[in-house]
Amino acid sequence: MKRKPRLLTVLLPAASLLALAACGSDNGSEDSGSGENNTEQNSAEEENAENDQAGSEGGEVNLYTSRHYDTDEALYEQFTEETGIEVNVVSGEDDELIQRMEREGEATEGDVFITADAGRLYRAKEADLLQPTDSEVLNENIPENYRDPDNEWFGLTKRARIFVYDPERVDESDLSTYEALTDEEWEDRILIRASENIYNQSLMASFIEIKGEEEAREWAEGIVNNMARDPQGGDRDQALGVASGEGDVAIMNSYYFGQMLNSSEEEEVNAAENLEVFFPNQEEEGTHINISGAGVTQHGPNSEEAVQFIEFLSGEEAQDDFSEANYEYPVNPDVEPSELLQSWGDFEEQDINLTILGENNAQAQMLMNEVGWK
Repeated sequence: MKRKPRLLTVLLPAASLLALAACGSDNGSEDSGSGENNTEQNSAEEENAENDQAGSEGGEVNLYTSRHYDTDEALYEQFTEETGIEVNVVSGEDDELIQRMEREGEATEGDVFITADAGRLYRAKEADLLQPTDSEVLNENIPENYRDPDNEWFGLTKRARIFVYDPERVDESDLSTYEALTDEEWEDRILIRASENIYNQSLMASFIEIKGEEEAREWAEGIVNNMARDPQGGDRDQALGVASGEGDVAIMNSYYFGQMLNSSEEEEVNAAENLEVFFPNQEEEGTHINISGAGVTQHGPNSEEAVQFIEFLSGEEAQDDFSEANYEYPVNPDVEPSELLQSWGDFEEQDINLTILGENNAQAQMLMNEVGWK
């Protein structure tokens, strides 16, 4: 039986990474004294040490993350409450954090790297920034196709690359596949962001794997021909463009649409409430899926705590919160999607291991550049 979703009630500001100083003590020197006074002193010191350890309980874990959601911050606080392990957060752009770890090398303070898109996780692995993690918990909580074959990274949340459309101008029966959007009937009607966006690169990489290079190229060229405007803005901007009449169908990540429906910006809410969701390729290979994921860094000082932290994020409570509060699909098969996500309907997913998205990334970028995808 699925666990009933619970609401997050604690939000906290992201913590800053604590400065870590190598302050060793001279614990190697032997005690030159003996007798009752020394015994009592040693007992007192041992008791104080035990008390200090009990106070800190699990130590700390240093997190490098590109995610910036209140949901995540609340989960970090919950993890600390349950384990005593402090979570020190360094936030940054995905590629900047990868470059930072490369610069820091063996001196890095980062223990866990969290980023969006399997392509970026692949980059971190190829740069030898992650280490294999042997965890029965992670293997049980995360299906094989959402984790690295060498267990160097693990998916934590899923998002689908969906269509959103204006039902006043588009009949749902006219929608079918990503490939069908290259037909002449969709000329000047498609909105999608730039080729430099890794979500589009990963979508293209999946086509290369499933359809082959030539069909992938033809798809990219057809999308360019049918764009309603030159690519601009993020995923939410594509939906806003459909709502304003600039285009009729937008390609975007599902969780962005959930965020729009629950946004503090009235324009986003109004736009999303007048649009509909469609999952493409249901009669074909399935809808493209990507992930947000995590890996234990190669040289971090707190590897055991890092594994414990990722295991916590893959558990049912954390997975529930990701879905309820951030509108992401859980990777843990024992957790149901939130009511909002369920209201969009069930769908079939592409059946590929997501490491392919990284392996095919360079080829995807090359093909998109060749067809003039700006």
